[in-house]
Amino acid sequence: MTSIFHVLQDNQVLLLFVLIGFGALFSKLRIRGISLGAAAVLFFSIALTAWGAAQGYELRVEHDLGVLGLALFAFAIGISSGASFFQTIRSSVKPVLLMLSVVAVAACAAGLIGRMMGMKWAMIAGTFAGAVTNTPALSAAGQASGDPATATIGYAIAYLFGVIGMLGWAMLALSKRGEDTDAPSPIVNRTVRVELEEAMTVAAARKKIGEDAHFSRLRRGEDGRTWVPTDADILQKDDMVTVVGTSQAVDCAVELLGHVSSHSLMSDRNYLDFRRITLSNTKLANLTVQEIALEDKFGATITRIRRGDTDIVAHANEPLRLGDRIRVIAPAEKMRKISKYLGDSAFGITNINPFALGIGMTLGILIGELEFLTPSGLKFSIGSAAGTLIVGLIMGKVGKVGRIITTIPYDTCQVLSEFGLLVFLAYAGTTAGSRILHAFVGGAWLQILVLGAIVTTIMGAGLYFSMRCFAKMGGTRLSGVLAGTQTQPAVLAFSNDRTTFDPRVALGYAMVYPIAMVAKIFCGQILGSFAGF
Repeated sequence: MTSIFHVLQDNQVLLLFVLIGFGALFSKLRIRGISLGAAAVLFFSIALTAWGAAQGYELRVEHDLGVLGLALFAFAIGISSGASFFQTIRSSVKPVLLMLSVVAVAACAAGLIGRMMGMKWAMIAGTFAGAVTNTPALSAAGQASGDPATATIGYAIAYLFGVIGMLGWAMLALSKRGEDTDAPSPIVNRTVRVELEEAMTVAAARKKIGEDAHFSRLRRGEDGRTWVPTDADILQKDDMVTVVGTSQAVDCAVELLGHVSSHSLMSDRNYLDFRRITLSNTKLANLTVQEIALEDKFGATITRIRRGDTDIVAHANEPLRLGDRIRVIAPAEKMRKISKYLGDSAFGITNINPFALGIGMTLGILIGELEFLTPSGLKFSIGSAAGTLIVGLIMGKVGKVGRIITTIPYDTCQVLSEFGLLVFLAYAGTTAGSRILHAFVGGAWLQILVLGAIVTTIMGAGLYFSMRCFAKMGGTRLSGVLAGTQTQPAVLAFSNDRTTFDPRVALGYAMVYPIAMVAKIFCGQILGSFAGF
């Protein structure tokens, strides 16, 4: 075994992929249907590194690789969440304020309880940083206290429970998913037989039903020709019309127009055909459903958009992204032309967009490394992860500047974020694993462990109950908020694995991550600064 440790110690690339590969193997283990997912890479890395340290070998994934992984992960999360993030930001003030309150309470509790236990301020500050799993907070604590070695001991011992404890709270949040009120309504279709006594235009019916439903097919009687209805078409008694949308909107349409028919217009493909077409034409990227004008050009309509594994209703003002799989209803003879117009190439799903990736990562890392001066005279930076997340959110929202596309296809973002996450978890595991044996040699390890567990529990419980009771947040988004406040990708990976990458998880994460990062840096710095009194 010593020869293996020797090889791993001398080969960074080999070590990285051994940690990722075997860690992922352990992620497949399930206990009562529960697995750690990508978080298993973190724990495997800690265990293997600690084992190597006991044998006299230093296994370490270099800091720059860790920065690359975390920055890539955060940037991809930002790109994929940008559009949704800015739509919900106005309703996020209360959750953000609640999150800041919980972080402040946890920091105060760390100071008070730590002093009651007779701990040094440097160790208290480091324990706080470990309990909230935030390395920049450790750096601020060590700098402010003037004793980074002591702060690091507290960090290393508290870190492990900081991850495990928050995983438990995320698991509890996800157990309440069935009660979510913000869950997207399933998209359904119904053929409705019109029973109106007075004729009504399609435009008037759409206005009454709302934007969450489309009229995709219309037929006069049972044997007539089927066509894609326009706003000017008139719905008459005994017409049959196919309505596609959320279940609530379709139920509203049925109530307004008549009753559900036993006939299905979808089964008749003599006149109209339907298929999913991948948007890969870069000229159409970020144009809205209305702007690409399929109705005017081809007499066709878009009823729904699949982004990742999620179907959304094709609202007129919904921007289309490269890689979106678009459900098109069109005359059968025009379907080939529509496919050519939209692109329909796998390139639309796999395009990495090197320009957006390179420029976005550059700006994000530069922003993250900017140093800010605090009133106490100490400097701090928000870090590359927060910087790339912010830039990613903006680029994901903007979508396109002139002819320059600023987004990356959703599926590609998922690949980039998962790869970056795995690299970072391997780095974080080797960093914590190399310190953990030295940390347990000191006599204060039990005090650190207890204080760290208390701080992590305050964070988890405070977030869980405040978000559930005061912000009325569903369990799915709450799991993302827990991960984002903890600034812990392993918790996010666990939540994504349990929800099959539900977009609400990433949205909750992105909503609080940058502010939580800054708040915890300040708290670590304040706790550390008490060492001078």
